[in-house]
Amino acid sequence: MKRRYILVLGGFLLVAVISFFGWKEFFPSTELPPGVLRGNGRLEAQQVNITARYQGRLIELRVREGDLVQHGQVLAKLETRELAAGLRAAQARIERAREERQVNDANIDQYRSDLALAQNELWRIRVIHAKGFATTQQLDQRVAARNRAAAGLAAANGRRSVVDADIAAAQAEADRIGEQIAEATIVSPVMGRVLYRLAQPGELVGSGAPIATVLDLSDVYMTIFLSAHDAGALPIGAPARIVLDARPDSPLPGRVSFVSPEAQFTPRQVETQTERDNLMYRVRVRIPDALIRQDIDRIKTGVTGMAYVRLDPRVAWPTRLDSAVARQFDAK
Repeated sequence: MKRRYILVLGGFLLVAVISFFGWKEFFPSTELPPGVLRGNGRLEAQQVNITARYQGRLIELRVREGDLVQHGQVLAKLETRELAAGLRAAQARIERAREERQVNDANIDQYRSDLALAQNELWRIRVIHAKGFATTQQLDQRVAARNRAAAGLAAANGRRSVVDADIAAAQAEADRIGEQIAEATIVSPVMGRVLYRLAQPGELVGSGAPIATVLDLSDVYMTIFLSAHDAGALPIGAPARIVLDARPDSPLPGRVSFVSPEAQFTPRQVETQTERDNLMYRVRVRIPDALIRQDIDRIKTGVTGMAYVRLDPRVAWPTRLDSAVARQFDAK
């Protein structure tokens, strides 16, 4: 009987040992080594409002909500027929003023020649008058001729300044209209995904009015909150890991890109009441741009998860937070 009891007890112990190691195998410990901290959050990206710089009628909107757009991609176009007409008018004024300047330049040459001749004749008549072979009336006539030529040259030079100013004004008007025409083609300033369409083709949009909102996927991050002690010891650029609830078996590499210089109350999603009662510091963990471009179709903002940061570079990441992809980006 006693032997039977010992066998039963041994069987129970064997099952317990097997169960324990099996549990360790399939459900690894969630305990973190010293020097590794964590916080929960969600993937975020900056929202960029795509706006019209000038007022106009929206004739084309090339994107829909959810579309992926690249930096510099054309998103929308405004009506430019009236602007094009104004540009042609300004260019015509430029051409007319340039022709007028050519005529005036010819007049300047003529007045300059007349002045040179008048000065020579005045010099000769003065020599003759001094010898008594010319009258004072003849001398006065040559002086008047010289003065008329000088006045004509001065007027022509002044007219050229006016014409040059007209050309500059018309050119400035043409440049201004050309800028408006260029701004009528609205491009994306970032690589991202269209979140909202805020206008429809045919609508008249005002200056600065938003047409669409794009999520800037060149800067995707998760915000967590750490205590003053931990945040103070965390260097900018420290390696990190992000584990999304939707992809728990695929830890993403990251870097600490920002540590708030000011303490603040943490939001409700921080895990414990004790943490919520204390002032914490906001920390931003950023996903590398190269990884975002590589996996752009699967990067979605709003997805919840956990971010892990490493204070001590000598501490190895736990197995569940390590991967070949993460090591590849850590080495860069």
